Amino acid sequence: MDEYLSDKEQVERLRQWWRENGWFLIGGVALGLLGLYGYNQYFAYRDRQSEEAAALYAAIKQEAEDGDTANAATQFADMRREFPEHAYTHQAALFLAKEEIVTAPDAAAEKLRFTMEQSDDPELAMVARLRLARVLAYRDRHQEALALLDVPDPGQFAGRIAEIRGDIHVALGDTEEARTDYLQAMVASGAELLDRSFLQMK
Repeated sequence: MDEYLSDKEQVERLRQWWRENGWFLIGGVALGLLGLYGYNQYFAYRDRQSEEAAALYAAIKQEAEDGDTANAATQFADMRREFPEHAYTHQAALFLAKEEIVTAPDAAAEKLRFTMEQSDDPELAMVARLRLARVLAYRDRHQEALALLDVPDPGQFAGRIAEIRGDIHVALGDTEEARTDYLQAMVASGAELLDRSFLQMK
């Protein structure tokens, strides 16, 4: 039994164990350290990306607010290439689309479609969808707009969708469909966010 081994024998056993298992132990420790290093580097990279994207978003917003929409659009194109999936990129797209909706509706529509199709945030994507539907309706592309609003489970956006659908049907001269849409908007999910008195006037 081990407790009856001499000190010399115990040392020899330890040496034998180390010869047989030492490299596995060293390798395991090295892999663990490499994994920890990679984990820290990944999150440091993510943090740097977020800081750069946030700075670009702030610059684009400031330039657009100062009236330099052309330079803001150029910076956005760079941002989109560098950070195509970042939330700040999609927020910048929504902001610029709002600025361009009258002066450059096609450019606004393209940015809204980009966010609608690429954003990982379902609410942000839905906001882009609704704004795109309004832009398409503004461009007299009513059937495309209505197709965009055909959402299986709109959740809290159901009231807003019904309202926009009603506005499109008014533009098409279909007052009965519009009336139905506005009534649905007043009772749908998210109706509390709408102006009920304005809907009743419609």
